[in-house]
Amino acid sequence: MTATPLEIGLLFFPGMTQLDVTGPFEVLARLPGARIHLLWKRIEPITSDVGLTLLPTTAFADCPQLDVLCVGGGPGQMALMDDLEVMTFVAKAGATARYVTSVCAGCFILAGAGLLDGYRSACHWLSRDQLAILGAIPVEDRIVVDRNRISGGGVTAGIDFAFQVAAELCGSEVAKRLQLMLEYDPKPPFDINERNAPPEMIAEIRASARSMLDERRRSNERAMARLRAGHVDSRTA
Repeated sequence: MTATPLEIGLLFFPGMTQLDVTGPFEVLARLPGARIHLLWKRIEPITSDVGLTLLPTTAFADCPQLDVLCVGGGPGQMALMDDLEVMTFVAKAGATARYVTSVCAGCFILAGAGLLDGYRSACHWLSRDQLAILGAIPVEDRIVVDRNRISGGGVTAGIDFAFQVAAELCGSEVAKRLQLMLEYDPKPPFDINERNAPPEMIAEIRASARSMLDERRRSNERAMARLRAGHVDSRTA
């Protein structure tokens, strides 16, 4: 029996952190019936935040109605918040998708498109508090499920997130088999995270990221102003 097609769209954009979506891609592309769309304005190479060249496969204009919309983050996220073509596309695709999902700072793109108002969401710990600017509810968990919104924390959380999405789409047995086949059994060499890191290390990282965080805050505030003015509306896009 042929599996029912699953239309899964992953947003690509210049300056993206590729692991935010290539981690989920590795899992979701293996689901029965999965049809993956690597989405951008045009089918042209884009470059990630650390120099990896990637090629989208589906232009916005050719995107089908999606079962899953997945948006990652990266420094390029901030420019997208001011790109009405991108934000309108995300709003439109998200309004009809079965699941609206994000990893890391991709949550800001969803929120800027009006898709997270009143929803709980994960995010990278450095920027999590800024979700409140856009009407979302920041949550410290690595994976957050709120109705049909599913979000993962920073970067590597996208792999954990992808197995959760797989379970939602195809059931836990399919997700477990994939996890086993991909030998996902992480044992990091260092036991360090936001909760147990030395305060001086947290402070140093925050200080080094201050200019980026300030820019992100400004871009989020501009996006919220546009939402309030009705320039981007997921209900009517």
